Amino acid sequence: MANDLDKFKELKQDEKVVDRSKKLKIGIIGTGWIAGSHINAYKKCDDVEIVAGADLVPGKAEAFFKEHGIENARCYPDHKSMLDNEELDGVSICTYNKTHAECTIYALKKGVHVLLEKPMCVTTEEAVEIMKAEKESGKIVSVGFQPRFDPNMKLVKQIVQSGELGKIYYIQTGGGRRVGIPFPFGTTFIDKNTGVIGAMGDIGCYSLDMVLNAIGYPKPLTVTGYTSDFFGKSKNYSGYIKSGKTAYADIFGVDDFAAAFVRLEGDIILDFRISWAMHLDTPGDTIILGTKGGLRIPSTECWNGSIGGDLVVYHDCAGEPVQTSIPMIKSTVNCFDEKIRSFLDAIHTGGEAPIPTSQILYNQTIIDYIVKSSEAGKELKVEIPEI
Repeated sequence: MANDLDKFKELKQDEKVVDRSKKLKIGIIGTGWIAGSHINAYKKCDDVEIVAGADLVPGKAEAFFKEHGIENARCYPDHKSMLDNEELDGVSICTYNKTHAECTIYALKKGVHVLLEKPMCVTTEEAVEIMKAEKESGKIVSVGFQPRFDPNMKLVKQIVQSGELGKIYYIQTGGGRRVGIPFPFGTTFIDKNTGVIGAMGDIGCYSLDMVLNAIGYPKPLTVTGYTSDFFGKSKNYSGYIKSGKTAYADIFGVDDFAAAFVRLEGDIILDFRISWAMHLDTPGDTIILGTKGGLRIPSTECWNGSIGGDLVVYHDCAGEPVQTSIPMIKSTVNCFDEKIRSFLDAIHTGGEAPIPTSQILYNQTIIDYIVKSSEAGKELKVEIPEI
């Protein structure tokens, strides 16, 4: 068994030759904090020309491009005016959660490829409408889950897909922060009218993707969900007090903690929990249990898109329970840059979306049904409209 597990210590990737001679015209919708990461990654790509941006706040797009040294980029007051007046190959959508769906659908109708920041949207119905528009347009939507490009995340999937764990039947995942409500970036994360979903949409979608991608994204069947907002609505929350932002408690309207029990196709149980704020350092490591072995993935102090230490596989050898440590890969990969590069290459080649909506639909559905189940106070059967 130990020799078999040695194969997971190194990952080999096939190099694909992509013709990048064509300059791709890119626009950015929403010029807030996360848009800075997008533009910095685009600037590293010789095959990109950033030609336009849009933001609802007057003067914000202009200041954004000036700050990042982009000259002659045309600025617009909303996504529609930009898409109506520009000939674009692709757009990054970096708006608040509530507008992800409408911006994406309009871009697709204009024949533009989309790199959509996470979460994909807010509801199952919105996710379905995005996929319908994508199918009709013939363009792609790649959803912004850059942890997919982390070699340790690839290692987790490789272990599971190898069959070394046998049939997967139970998963525990989640994580989060003890003090980590993201109000320093303004109120769009915490306002119900803009964020709609909180910790689940910010970091919960990442932890779901880590395990769901590893097991092949089975369809969710039922969800029993719970959400709370004890800390976000409290003026005694330490984050508010230290920053002098106690008034934010009056604005807070999303989840700061969520938990769920999810039944997946294939007789798999998913036990999930995520936090922006709690009286605990971590709700636990990620655990994947199979009939031949189990995998422990150490949690991180603040869910950062990778793993917190060496992986451990628990299994039997010669009738005795043993465990094998698989060292965490030390990597210099910039996952955000890889996210941007993979999107651009998909445009060049006419290939599939690197992180397709067909997978993230299930991620979004789980989050949506956690909210719905919490409101209903009972388990709900998942229903996804036809696409």
